[in-house]
Amino acid sequence: MLLVPGMVFTIEPMINRGRAEVILDDKNGWTVYTEDGLDSAQWEVMVLITDKGYEILAH
Repeated sequence: MLLVPGMVFTIEPMINRGRAEVILDDKNGWTVYTEDGLDSAQWEVMVLITDKGYEILAH
């Protein structure tokens, strides 16, 4: 996909204390849990594509 001005996308890294495997909640199709049940942290960086490059909107 070509990134063009006006597009906004997110980068959402997740760091898990245990294994990397995750499970998507079947009930809502959105919530992600670690397969081993250990703690994890997730955050979001929102990026806007501009005519001159990019702009970080939120992090």
